[in-house]
Amino acid sequence: MLKNFARAAAFAAIGLTAGVAGAQDAKTIGVSIPAADHGWTAGVVYHAERVAELLQKEHPGLKVVVKTSPDPASQANAIQDLETQGLDALVILPTDPDPLVNAIKEVKSKGTFVAIVDRAPSVMDDTVRDLYVAGNNPALGEVAGNYIKNTTPDAEVVVIRGLPIPIDQQRQDGFDKAIAGSNVKVLDRQFGNWNRDDAFKVMQDYLTKFPKIDVVWCQDDDMAVGVLQAIEQSGRTDIQYVVGGAGSKDMIKKVQDGDKMIPVDVLYPPAMVGSAMELTAAALYSQVPVRGTYTLDATLVTKDNAKDFYFPDSPF
Repeated sequence: MLKNFARAAAFAAIGLTAGVAGAQDAKTIGVSIPAADHGWTAGVVYHAERVAELLQKEHPGLKVVVKTSPDPASQANAIQDLETQGLDALVILPTDPDPLVNAIKEVKSKGTFVAIVDRAPSVMDDTVRDLYVAGNNPALGEVAGNYIKNTTPDAEVVVIRGLPIPIDQQRQDGFDKAIAGSNVKVLDRQFGNWNRDDAFKVMQDYLTKFPKIDVVWCQDDDMAVGVLQAIEQSGRTDIQYVVGGAGSKDMIKKVQDGDKMIPVDVLYPPAMVGSAMELTAAALYSQVPVRGTYTLDATLVTKDNAKDFYFPDSPF
């Protein structure tokens, strides 16, 4: 009788402990990212949803809420909505970082773990973030610039930039650093908003303005699609090649197949949002020191290594 009572008490204690542990394991991570307005952000959405599912399976008490937003105002509202769900952590890839600083600081001031992905605000101290995960933006421009300088030393180049935000300037600064002191000449720089239709229009303008263009550098593979369409429609044969960036499966395939117009690409993977989410979960559950800055390489993809970066099932 006493043995049975003791055994029942022990099981009750174990059940109580498990209940407390379960309560302690209950966490919520909010993920705020741009809407899929072009290929790269479509990849971001895909990887955010994919990793959210994986993390929830790994941690049964974890709830991951992914919200997409088309602009800073909508994203500020999305962050407020996420806050009402009792966030333990926020992973945010800002549509435009500086207009969202106050909203991010508000979350951070409540003791919430904050991971910023890709697009850093001008102020990046510990009042804004615990963790920053990004591709190497200066290197993306520098790798492209070095390839052009070394491959086509006297090239006349047109540049199609992304959006007027800090990471665009970092990429442009890296490019300018690479070609400094060389014979590479930049004819013009215009924003294509990381959008293939806008890049198509910018390239049409360039083709009208400049009778000779050797190389096009654009910061994004989606824009490269628009650039190639404009060149093809124009019938121009003077453009030797286009250098994009990000590592989309279509551009990697062109590199792999030896397409003369896309001889290389520079990696800037949208899966970095998943890396940020995994590190955030580690901070919550494993209590490992993940605070700081994590920078991914800007690898030059060539015909020799393209197979290592070609993922045909990827949405981007």
